[in-house]
Amino acid sequence: MTSYLQTYKRKITVTGPLGQLVLEIPDYVNIEHDGAARRVDLSVKDRDQRNQREMWGTTWSYLNNYIMGVSEGHTAVLRLVGIGYRATVEPRPKQEEYPGQQFVCLKLGFSHPVELGLPKGMKASAPQPTRVLLEGIDKEQIMQFAANIRRWRVPEPYKGKGIFVNDETIKLKQKKIK
Repeated sequence: MTSYLQTYKRKITVTGPLGQLVLEIPDYVNIEHDGAARRVDLSVKDRDQRNQREMWGTTWSYLNNYIMGVSEGHTAVLRLVGIGYRATVEPRPKQEEYPGQQFVCLKLGFSHPVELGLPKGMKASAPQPTRVLLEGIDKEQIMQFAANIRRWRVPEPYKGKGIFVNDETIKLKQKKIK
């Protein structure tokens, strides 16, 4: 049976003071690592093929994010804008998937609080009731979790209420007048 799912056979391990990440790369992407000069060169086998050029840039972006993540870490700031919107970070012992898991508890105007468990390897804090700070080494994981939180109250253009990720802004619209 034919499968169109790409299978990658090579893996790169990026290790730093904050942790370790593994990146799978296609066979046609070549990597030369110079440890003395602290430099990595990426190239592809055939520059004329579009998919190889696309994966060249994508692999470079992932590798750059992994290097920054294991050396400095990534953060995402969520702002809760709206009357009564607030957040806390606390443990929920009966619901945890792994020992010591923290939960982001959001009060967003629903009849129930929204409780989302943090993925492994990510930290969260609530320096203010209307701010949530997410920290970790994997940028993709952090931004995906931030998007899952944002999905509960997407910013709306008439009142400007919602959950904003990082420096996100929206343009407010005028009321519809007949």
